[in-house]
Amino acid sequence: MKRLPMPPAWSGPLPEAAPPSGMAIYQLPTGTYDTRAALAVKGGSFRDKRHFAATAILLRHPKGDLLIDAGFGSRVAAHLPAYAKLSRPPYEAGRTAREQLDASGYDLSKLRAVPTHSHWDHVSGLGDLEIPIWITEAELRFAREARDGKAFRDVSAGREIHQYDFTGPSYLGFPSSFDFHGDGSTVIVPAGGHTTGSVIVFASLPTSKRYAFIGDLTWQLDGIRLRAERPFLMQKLADVDPAQLRENLLRVISIADLMQIVPAHDLRAYDGIPQLPARMTSDSAPEDAE
Repeated sequence: MKRLPMPPAWSGPLPEAAPPSGMAIYQLPTGTYDTRAALAVKGGSFRDKRHFAATAILLRHPKGDLLIDAGFGSRVAAHLPAYAKLSRPPYEAGRTAREQLDASGYDLSKLRAVPTHSHWDHVSGLGDLEIPIWITEAELRFAREARDGKAFRDVSAGREIHQYDFTGPSYLGFPSSFDFHGDGSTVIVPAGGHTTGSVIVFASLPTSKRYAFIGDLTWQLDGIRLRAERPFLMQKLADVDPAQLRENLLRVISIADLMQIVPAHDLRAYDGIPQLPARMTSDSAPEDAE
């Protein structure tokens, strides 16, 4: 397998961040779907079956909580047929993000959605949540025009849509940024290539732990650790601009030793991120939160 060239490791300082004490993150696993490693990453084996994660991330912040992606929703079976048969994997749905939030006693009035992009397995769960959706103009246009945007068009109907721009400075090699809370704790950067307006969400916690939620920049951690792209056929089927995606993938590889990289569909990538407790406090993070 031919690997991507090793980019220079990031040599600059980490961006400043002042995460508040009440900030925390949780994972909300909503199901899995199966594919072969050979279809996920160059050099993968057909004998290696991978269970792809469909997981939402709840980021709690005193200035407003974010749901990074939403996983499978109650209408996921209706969202999947919008895709070509080759792209329809066998899947197993679990509890939706809404069901998990309700079970924990979470107050939905403080929640906003920030999808990394608009594909079905990232937005299906938004259909169960009447919350504002924050999305870039480029990804909103993609979702409105592309066949792959049908699920987003369904779940976003009647929802409050906020468009945001990348007016902030460069961030860890990415040319621009959007500081969601204004304190450096939650910074979004443009990372197109998979879809036109795909993004990465960086989170910095009070514990000094940092995360990069990279969506589908690569489907598996192998893409980071082995510097491996998607197989050629899957690039053609899944990515709008493989060259742009490759550039952004190399940027993430260069910072991989500085934080926990979380490709949306790798179950291993969520290690250490707690699930929601049985009951959440209304104004502070429980002790078991990351």
